[in-house]
Amino acid sequence: MADADAATLTSAPAFANDAVPALLDQARDALAALSHQAALDQPRDALSALSHQAALEPDNAPRNAPLPLEPFSSSTMPWFSGDVFDKWQHVEAQIRSDNDVLTHCRVTAVDCPAAAQKFLAIVDEGRARTGRARIGAINRAVNLAIQPMSDLKQWGVVEHWSAPLETFATGHGDCEDYAIAKFVALIAAGVAPEDVKLVIVRDKVSADGHAVTAVRVDGHWLVLDNRWLTLAEDRDLTRLAPLFVIDHTGLRTYVRSLPGTVASAS
Repeated sequence: MADADAATLTSAPAFANDAVPALLDQARDALAALSHQAALDQPRDALSALSHQAALEPDNAPRNAPLPLEPFSSSTMPWFSGDVFDKWQHVEAQIRSDNDVLTHCRVTAVDCPAAAQKFLAIVDEGRARTGRARIGAINRAVNLAIQPMSDLKQWGVVEHWSAPLETFATGHGDCEDYAIAKFVALIAAGVAPEDVKLVIVRDKVSADGHAVTAVRVDGHWLVLDNRWLTLAEDRDLTRLAPLFVIDHTGLRTYVRSLPGTVASAS
């Protein structure tokens, strides 16, 4: 056992001397591999760091402003009471009744009221066009088909909202009657219901309540007013302060309106 140990000790330095160069070569190869991998990882690490930093820092890059959900403003809330709510509930029922008559008239002209024929002619005129041309045609046709008359003179009350066929039967109406007729005609002519609104406003110039129709085209709201034939964008009509907006989902009030405000469109 002692002789074997001596032989081992005697040969050990020679083995170590032979192994050192090989070990050094392996170490250099390993270091070169690590350096190469670090060079590959560096861009990825830098990109990861930049992404992490971007997530922490606010994005100051310019962005396009979101398109408004409602004409004049996107800040609205549901409204389920008051004079405007009650009037819209009544007119909405009348509109459903009108639609039954119009459907019948589409099938046969027999017993089709003259008012329905006039209204359908306007709808068909709009259907024959697209985009702004459709909106302009209906706006102009309704404006010319109705003669302005106050509710007090026509109905003996301060406020009376009429569905289209009642308005076209008398040939007279005030602002909300024009607006309601355009609202129904535009949807019947193919405009998406979510893109058509009735808006009750306060005219800051005359200090009167007023009603208009708004239609969304290419993300912009066009306002149809019975007082002129021009289609104007809502952002250009700073004289109009919105109070309520109505569409196929119901009535909403603008948040910036004072609580309890009742708009009297006349």
